[in-house]
Amino acid sequence: MATTKRLDGRIALVTGASRGIGRAVALAMARDGAHVIVTGRVGGALEELDDEIRAKGGTATLLQLDLRKGERVDQLGPTIYQRWGRLDILVGNAGTLGPLSPLAHVTEAAWTQVIETNLSANWRLIRTLDPLLQRSDAGRAIFVTSGAASGQFAYWGPYAVSKAGLEVLARTYALEVETTKVRVNLVNPGPVRTQMRAKAFPGEKPESLPAPEELAPLFVELASPACAFNGRTFSFREWLTARRPAPADGG
Repeated sequence: MATTKRLDGRIALVTGASRGIGRAVALAMARDGAHVIVTGRVGGALEELDDEIRAKGGTATLLQLDLRKGERVDQLGPTIYQRWGRLDILVGNAGTLGPLSPLAHVTEAAWTQVIETNLSANWRLIRTLDPLLQRSDAGRAIFVTSGAASGQFAYWGPYAVSKAGLEVLARTYALEVETTKVRVNLVNPGPVRTQMRAKAFPGEKPESLPAPEELAPLFVELASPACAFNGRTFSFREWLTARRPAPADGG
């Protein structure tokens, strides 16, 4: 008996899909029935992702895109509208770590790169894609934050500021759409086995961390039409703990 796919027929856009969490999320959404528009800066990596999606029976559209190119981000809305007329799911995953150094040592170029990629690009995505999410019967937007947004870590200035700004951006957007069919939430992945994590913590053992694929079901859940949450931040570890069955009595 065929099982119903939660994202069957949905149109999803995933930024930063070349590798890591974005790649895993794109694969999971395609497997669950969505047509996935995948963006990233590395064309070859996107082509490999497309091959894997197709090998598993899914479909994708590839878009090589540098999110710092604001005019190209602004074109996403009109381009998607012309082809599909709507967007059901937006996953704002792309991000850059930037320098881990005292604020006084951060160059203007490095600061601008981090803020433009992690914060301003997501504002541009909201601006160009909100009309398409509103045309969906259940528009869903998911943004990826970090524990660094708490501002409790020295030397993480540009990254921490960009993620704190992203959290406020997403929560503001959630308030603005609360009377519509659009729902907006954040995911805090925590430590995950990615290249960014390895760059930030080079002495850490990757095998001690969850793989990006383990996070993907949370994104699929938040992207589904059944999701009613809005303006929430979901910690992957807390979500995973809540999903684990309680041990049997005496076990």
